[in-house]
Amino acid sequence: MPAYRKSAQVDMTHGSVLGRAALFALPICAGNILQLLYSTVDTLVIGNFCDTTALASVATSSQPLEILLCVFVGIGSGISILVSQAVGRGDHDHLQKLVRTSVWLLFAASLPLTVIGFLLGPWMLQLMQVPADAMPGAVLYLRITMLGILGNMGYNFNAGLLRGIGNSSSSLLLLFISCAANIVLDLVLTGALGLGIGGVAAATAIALFLSWICSIFYIRRHCTELALPVLPCGFDAGALRQIVRIGLPLGLNSALYSIGHVFLQVLYNLQGSVFVAGKVGGLANITVTSLSQATSVFAGQNLGAQSYSRLHRGGWLLPAASGLLSLAGGLLMAACCRPLLLLFTQDEAVLAFAVRYIRVVLPFQWCYAAFNAIMSFANGMGEIRYSTIVNIILLWGVRIPASYLLAWLGYGGYAMAGVSLSFVVGLLAMLFYYKSHAWADICARAEAQEAA
Repeated sequence: MPAYRKSAQVDMTHGSVLGRAALFALPICAGNILQLLYSTVDTLVIGNFCDTTALASVATSSQPLEILLCVFVGIGSGISILVSQAVGRGDHDHLQKLVRTSVWLLFAASLPLTVIGFLLGPWMLQLMQVPADAMPGAVLYLRITMLGILGNMGYNFNAGLLRGIGNSSSSLLLLFISCAANIVLDLVLTGALGLGIGGVAAATAIALFLSWICSIFYIRRHCTELALPVLPCGFDAGALRQIVRIGLPLGLNSALYSIGHVFLQVLYNLQGSVFVAGKVGGLANITVTSLSQATSVFAGQNLGAQSYSRLHRGGWLLPAASGLLSLAGGLLMAACCRPLLLLFTQDEAVLAFAVRYIRVVLPFQWCYAAFNAIMSFANGMGEIRYSTIVNIILLWGVRIPASYLLAWLGYGGYAMAGVSLSFVVGLLAMLFYYKSHAWADICARAEAQEAA
């Protein structure tokens, strides 16, 4: 067994497809819940110690940061895919080249990004037509959280390395530590010291850096086979080209997606601060994200191991399981959402919109879960062109036009129905992947493997 297998928690090339994927996805799911606690605790603290305008400031200021980060988060996903493929092949030398290059790329990208975001963030908020009463708080929150970009990207890059080698459980402990710090700092800086939005933002930035630092210590102590450097020590040109070839399209895809959501945010912002604050009812797609990441690593490892029979079986089994789980969770949340939402606010106008958002969107979440798993499978195989095209079409050709059309017709309060429609269209579009030459090649190779 190669040395890097010592730290791998889950080998996706053997055993039950669903069992291995679930074992890999559960820690990611728990970690996503902890990451959700960053924004949830911020919302709870702001909602209890500040007013609705402050809540709107935090909600609207996240989009510019997301746009600036998403390209490099996509590159981090590309690193994870390449690492999983190297693990499947047993190529230890290339694995270390990818690790060294990822650290160099982290510092080369994050420091200039911090400066750009700090300077251009307020202009982006103005472009989004953030409500005037929420603008000062949004600018303050954005600029302080921009200072945590290095920690944010550093943790996500390191988590991608761990996922690529099959280790999804260690990130859970690291996130727990940083989340606990975030909660304590929120209560101290905002609740006790009365620093308001600035205290919440500072707590988030500090916790992100703590996540990154802890991940470095963990990898260097428990995953010594990765040889993770603390500071940049050069890069491998071939590995960098691979990372850019796989990760840059993923990042640009995410960027286009985030820019599209800015256009939707503009539509929401035109309804005022109460409308924007109510959007906190839209909960994160935790199960969807977890299973999608497991599907991507599954595809990468089995492609590297040339296990086409497992690729064929997992290529349809994992999207089906993701869709069924999301359907059950979405229907349950739609039926029981109001008691949960009361934790965030007692404002009836905010509650009314949040309940409406959940009941219109979540019952269709299973479509998103299924097509996102198919996309993740294709991405793990290194085939990102088709999923990029589909993402662009469903956002810019369906979701945004449908939402603005509803607003133009006088149904702005139901603009989120455009999200549900895009989920359905996305699933129909991604089903054509099973008619592609790439899938046909997998089927042919799987048939030949099983016959042999």
